[in-house]
Amino acid sequence: MKKIVITLALMLGVVGVAQAQGDAEAGKAKSATCVACHGPDGNSPTDMYPKLAGQHASYLAKQLAEFKAAATGGEGRANAIMGGMAMPLSEQDMADLSAYFASQAIVPVATPEDVVEQGAALYQGGDIERGITACIACHGPRGEGLESAKFPSLAGQYPSYIATQLNMFRSGERNNDPNGMMRSIAAKLTDQDIEVLSQYVAGLR
Repeated sequence: MKKIVITLALMLGVVGVAQAQGDAEAGKAKSATCVACHGPDGNSPTDMYPKLAGQHASYLAKQLAEFKAAATGGEGRANAIMGGMAMPLSEQDMADLSAYFASQAIVPVATPEDVVEQGAALYQGGDIERGITACIACHGPRGEGLESAKFPSLAGQYPSYIATQLNMFRSGERNNDPNGMMRSIAAKLTDQDIEVLSQYVAGLR
């Protein structure tokens, strides 16, 4: 399975992109402006904002770069709040901040018992009839993602945040996924699929 995912990532051209080497201690010193929304250790105090703790540094750096790109008129990830926060950051700042939050431990969440069966079936096996790819292919058996391909870790994330992102991919409001992978998958998900998947994957460990 791991070889298949790495091969897929290589085909998508998302592996091997050079980036600055991050310094977690430097990132901690630079994280003061992040604390209000994301918490001092990356465990956001409210589900309005995503947890950053334990997320892959490569993924965090990619998002910061794309927030900045969109805010300056380029292609990226448009967000009124994060665009402004990312604007003054250098590539090294992004690498340092990403290294710091990646080094922190995420606070886990529990999966409701009533979504386990349906969530596991869709996450692990997808739905061939509807053309839905299994989430496990990119996000791993425990929701850990894949660092080298910049596929994010989802385990421990707020379910409501995951659901919001799936809805945004489905509507096309969020479009910074390589080759439209997430938009293609999310377009085939029902509201119930999104609710169940977001709760299931958030509770994986």
